[in-house]
Amino acid sequence: MKKICCVIGSRANYSSIKSALGAIRAHPGLRLQLVCMASALLDRYGSVVNLIERDGFEIDERLHILLEGETPATMAKSTGVGLIELPSAFERLKPDIVITVGDRFETMATTLAAAYMNIPVAHTMGGEVTGTIDESIRHAVTKFAHIHFPASRDAAQRIERLGERPEMIFRVGCPRIDLVAEILGADDGTATLDAADQLFATGVGARLDLSRPFAIVSQHPVTTEYGEGEAQITATLEAVRRNGLQAIVLWPNADAGSEDIARGMRKWREKGLAEGLHFFKNLPIATYVRLMARTACLVGNSSSGIREGAYIGTPVVNVGSRQDSRERGRNVLDVDHNAGAIGDAIAAQMAHGRYPMEDIYGDGHAGARIAEILATIGPVRVQKTITY
Repeated sequence: MKKICCVIGSRANYSSIKSALGAIRAHPGLRLQLVCMASALLDRYGSVVNLIERDGFEIDERLHILLEGETPATMAKSTGVGLIELPSAFERLKPDIVITVGDRFETMATTLAAAYMNIPVAHTMGGEVTGTIDESIRHAVTKFAHIHFPASRDAAQRIERLGERPEMIFRVGCPRIDLVAEILGADDGTATLDAADQLFATGVGARLDLSRPFAIVSQHPVTTEYGEGEAQITATLEAVRRNGLQAIVLWPNADAGSEDIARGMRKWREKGLAEGLHFFKNLPIATYVRLMARTACLVGNSSSGIREGAYIGTPVVNVGSRQDSRERGRNVLDVDHNAGAIGDAIAAQMAHGRYPMEDIYGDGHAGARIAEILATIGPVRVQKTITY
């Protein structure tokens, strides 16, 4: 039985691989191993590890690698700590294949540790183009990885142009779309309204009336624009206020500059400007997807607006450079960090309403495809060669 080890370092990692984890666990030819580390273990980022366990997954290793500070230096050091801790975990678990997800600093540590230990690396969501340091990490991981699971046609073609072997590139779609299809297929969206009392018992701020228009604000730091996060989130919150929207506001991720955005949120509340806003560290995936299906507009720079948003048809205002050049649907309006421009785009998206579904990032069956490929793929040659 093949042992497949997946490393999860953040809330985004988990939602991006959850359906594949379930499919791997259910496959008779595979044994799932889970390593949780970094912000996935921390309460300040919503204790994603608790969600993982509530979903019935057993965690084999917990690695505390995240240095406080959320600066470029601590981000680099946390990568180094991860590279120190992961080899010991891999020695204990002895996986046949390691899965690494996306393009975060934890992904880089995972990839380097496995590659140096001659463990084949399977990489999901490679080949895409964006802004921030993630762009460099993603393509570097592609050059270390042995098995590629891109989400879209464009990404698969880019991986091949990077010199990777075509027979090791499998366009499976994005596992996050699997969750969207499953969640929205299970109900008509009213579950969000029915669970509103329970939803607003967590987090801080006003209790929203979800029968009225509301925004979702999800904005993360851009590492190559370190130091600008406070001004950037302030512009976004001001734009929401100008449109008179109530809003669900999500805490930023753990990248360098996270504290700048968090400070901007705290100051907004301290100035008494947070009327009609409710702040959450994290939301269960099912809740977030249902909220995306009902929101008047998703505002910020989260990839969920680009990926899940296209499938759901969520009106999205994408702010700044974090998602530069990523494939997107007609549901996205791109603007700079300017309160007036953001506000105008929000108004336009509210007037437009929901968009038709576009399956740019998959059809809802990525997880099952990943599990079957991992189960049936033959011995993986760990020595990489360029196919130019």
